[in-house]
Amino acid sequence: MERGGYVYILSNRSNTVVYTGATSELKTRILKHRSGFYQGAFTKRYGCYKLVYFKGFMRIEDALDEEKRIKGLDKIKKRELIRKSNPDWKDLFHDELDD
Repeated sequence: MERGGYVYILSNRSNTVVYTGATSELKTRILKHRSGFYQGAFTKRYGCYKLVYFKGFMRIEDALDEEKRIKGLDKIKKRELIRKSNPDWKDLFHDELDD
């Protein structure tokens, strides 16, 4: 059975730092980042709690491939990717993921 997944980008309050990740449970993962669940993690150290980009995939493997692709981009390309779908760098968590 195939399992879907997401690639996502978190940013800090001033939009100067970004973190890219992939998961099969986006809402749960973002809540864990925000709660400080991942002690010593990059997101906690740099305050990356704002969901500024995400994309869903039918297969988790495709999300993982996209995560690797995005991580390979330079900072300018990552910022362009975010601006295409979220020009104001809004926190998409409540607007897009709340039930």
